Amino acid sequence: MSINRRKFIKETAFAGGALATASLLPVKAEAAGTRHITILHTNDVHSRLDPFPMDGSRNQGLGGVAARAALIKEIRNETDQVLLLDAGDIFQGTPYFNLYKGEPEIKAMTMMGYDASTMGNHDFDAGLENFALQLRHASFPIIICNYEFGGTAMENKFQPYKIFQKGNLTIGVLGIGIELRGLVPENLYGNTIYRNPIEAANQSAEILRKKGCDMVICLSHLGDKYEDDKISDEILAKETFDIDLIIGGHTHRFFEEPRKYKNRKGSDVVVNQVGWAGIQLGRLDYTFSGFNRKSFSNAHTVVIGKKTRE
Repeated sequence: MSINRRKFIKETAFAGGALATASLLPVKAEAAGTRHITILHTNDVHSRLDPFPMDGSRNQGLGGVAARAALIKEIRNETDQVLLLDAGDIFQGTPYFNLYKGEPEIKAMTMMGYDASTMGNHDFDAGLENFALQLRHASFPIIICNYEFGGTAMENKFQPYKIFQKGNLTIGVLGIGIELRGLVPENLYGNTIYRNPIEAANQSAEILRKKGCDMVICLSHLGDKYEDDKISDEILAKETFDIDLIIGGHTHRFFEEPRKYKNRKGSDVVVNQVGWAGIQLGRLDYTFSGFNRKSFSNAHTVVIGKKTRE
């Protein structure tokens, strides 16, 4: 690693609420019989393909798919078992979306090798038919289990869950979306039917566990928490039975560290969210040993790009 690279990591690891542990060190050699998985994640990127302009604003120089792609490639070179996931709101927020309706965003995610994404409310902003059309550029699945798309353009273009084999680990991923009524104009989501996310998530997670998954991850666009009783990641975490990790979105929160809750079985559920606009890349490392005992071993939140002018 070059001196400039070390300086870059040192400068960015403490910016924008990043954790002090955000160095990009290789996963340590595991003891005999242990296994590991590295989960990289984003949410609410909102068509931010370029870094923020160097105009003196708070986020100047941050974000951009080129820097994110380089970072993802570096991490993949350091550790062999990686899942790259997104929690929705891929679209809306820059002129790229206004002009091209999501094509470059989906192509960029394909280029970076995303394994899966769920849908956010802004992914409906040019209509459900447009979202379905842009998926022709995707090499990754859209995963969501509480929207029913029968009779719409999205029929047969999504999955309620997907199982990934990473080395000798079996990882199940499901997706959950927010209620669209009152948030998205009805003409944009059409005949999409919304199901209770807690019920849908528990049903899919149970299926995944019965299929032998060592870990179950939920990609959620519910939002982390609210002052009223609106269903959130916090509520979902407490009401679940088989979900180990919730990767959240919608509320654009820069978590200083992942949050932990107890589920209905008394087991830990980790919840994480990394703001918006692709400013941060979340990294969560898990290790597994004997009888599938898993341990949430480390969290890194890496800020993408520089605030300082070149």
